[in-house]
Amino acid sequence: MAMEIRDAISEHDAAACAAIYAPYVRDTVISLEERVPTAEEFAERIATTTQTHPWLVAAEDGEVVGYAYATRHRERASYRWATDVTVYVAEGRHRRGVGRALYEALFARLVGQGFRMACAGVTLPNQASVGLHEALGFQAVGVYRRIGFKFGAWRDVGWWQLELDGRQADGGAPPEPGLPDGRGATEDGRRATEDGPAAT
Repeated sequence: MAMEIRDAISEHDAAACAAIYAPYVRDTVISLEERVPTAEEFAERIATTTQTHPWLVAAEDGEVVGYAYATRHRERASYRWATDVTVYVAEGRHRRGVGRALYEALFARLVGQGFRMACAGVTLPNQASVGLHEALGFQAVGVYRRIGFKFGAWRDVGWWQLELDGRQADGGAPPEPGLPDGRGATEDGRRATEDGPAAT
């Protein structure tokens, strides 16, 4: 069965993505959300995310079986070459390469935009997710201890990093990250990251 990976379309794919995500929220601590988002909320998330970062879906015979997306890592302007990434696969579709294929396609898009570092947070323990990330080259960088409370207990979140494009690691300032459709970053977009309350 051939798998297609394509850009998400908010009005077309939101319900399928929401259905994939629901059991992670409802039944696990893989997601630290406490309420399952509606399809309408997912459509808004996709539309907002894809203004600046890619959101991809994997489909088999027209059925969405997984999705992956990237978001801004932090608000401060100097973090703008870093991005947070996440992937979710439908129940019954695990261990078939869907997550890896989505991530590899996502990373290629991010490199094309000019992002340098991908960051992934994993609620612990979760050996399957840790294994996927480390198989793709992520390296563990630390753990937030007892950072989230869900299902009656405090949860640790581990963080992993992947250098997307080592050619940008040294030397002067890299090119500004572009937008998903190939346009360059806007001055307003960069300036917006510098406003707001102080943060590190």
